[in-house]
Amino acid sequence: PNPQLLPPGCYPSVVAAPGSDVILRCSVQHWNDDTSLSAVDMNITWTRPDLGGAIVHFYANHTDINKRQIPHFRRRTALFKEELQRGIVSLRLSNLNFLDEGEYKCSVESKSWYSDFSFHLTVEAIGTPPLITVEKYDSNSEEFSLLCESKGWFPQPDLHWLDSEGKSLTAEDTESQREAELFNVKRRITVHKNEIDTVFCKVTLKDYIMKEKIKAGTLCKMYIKSESSESAVKMVRSAPLCERLQS
Repeated sequence: PNPQLLPPGCYPSVVAAPGSDVILRCSVQHWNDDTSLSAVDMNITWTRPDLGGAIVHFYANHTDINKRQIPHFRRRTALFKEELQRGIVSLRLSNLNFLDEGEYKCSVESKSWYSDFSFHLTVEAIGTPPLITVEKYDSNSEEFSLLCESKGWFPQPDLHWLDSEGKSLTAEDTESQREAELFNVKRRITVHKNEIDTVFCKVTLKDYIMKEKIKAGTLCKMYIKSESSESAVKMVRSAPLCERLQS
């Protein structure tokens, strides 16, 4: 039986961070006993099926031949030449960026057989933990305006305000900005002083979850601190409010 291509110790789905180096692992093995087979004399082609089969890296006649390589990948791809004898045809992709996300196919061909294996590369950036700030207090409505923000994500994460039981609270729409290809998100909520217990801000991206919470007492201290920087009189006026919140 013909040899086969396998991703040793790796799944067809690969996740990596922008700016990092990623290895798409692939090896040539015998079908019946999983022993390795030298790939030194074979043709090794890495392509992007989602880009019409464009060439990412090509090896033949014992050398790299990348005249038809996608310009985006120039000087960023490499095989492990010392590992070809052991059937390792893995591809190293350096300095990852968001345009690298997509489908990759490793194809190996000899005079008598051909095999290939496909991967999906996902590029993700995990941003900062959510930060809660007190924007203002309206003495007429007796309501606090809170802002939660988190920066440096890709793709865009979800941001929610939750109550102490984990239920979603009504809040303004999430605002999103792009900065150097990364997403910064923020969302405001208005809470009445008599309804404050503990509220959470949660930001999620697939399996990543980050939370921050704020309690009534903490909220009051943050408000006094922000007001005291502007006027000592405002700080004194806010004291009765804090006493009610903390009681």
